Amino acid sequence: MAQNPLQAAWIRRLSRHIPPEQFGRYLFVGVWNTFFGYGLYALLTATLAPLVPHSYILASIIAAPLNITVSYFGYKWFVFNTTGNYLREWARCMLVYGSSMALGIILLPPVVFLVRWGSGLDRSAPYIGGALVMCFGVIYSFVGHKKFSFRPRE
Repeated sequence: MAQNPLQAAWIRRLSRHIPPEQFGRYLFVGVWNTFFGYGLYALLTATLAPLVPHSYILASIIAAPLNITVSYFGYKWFVFNTTGNYLREWARCMLVYGSSMALGIILLPPVVFLVRWGSGLDRSAPYIGGALVMCFGVIYSFVGHKKFSFRPRE
């Protein structure tokens, strides 16, 4: 089956901005960050559930700063290989992730509601919803970090 030339051109335009070796390292660090971040979110959700109604929202808010800092060091040292500028880059990472987190917090309750409504998985819905919202953050963060957080000074 022949590939659509417009589709191939679109993929080439998109991928020329992403060095393959850098994106591979990003995916590797991203897998670690995803397991760490989701694991911490799930642990906090389960721990807070007997104490706080809608514990998944509070768990997301508490876990975020630690997850961002762990991600920052992985991206700085292994993906973008920058030196110095720790405070500046960390602050920019916080902005990229903070904006993603704010959107995630806004999206999480309706996504959890939709999962509960559509699947009937009442107790699992916060975990499934958290995973779905996290997928958005993966794409958003790479572009934000490449173009803003770890952008070389001009």
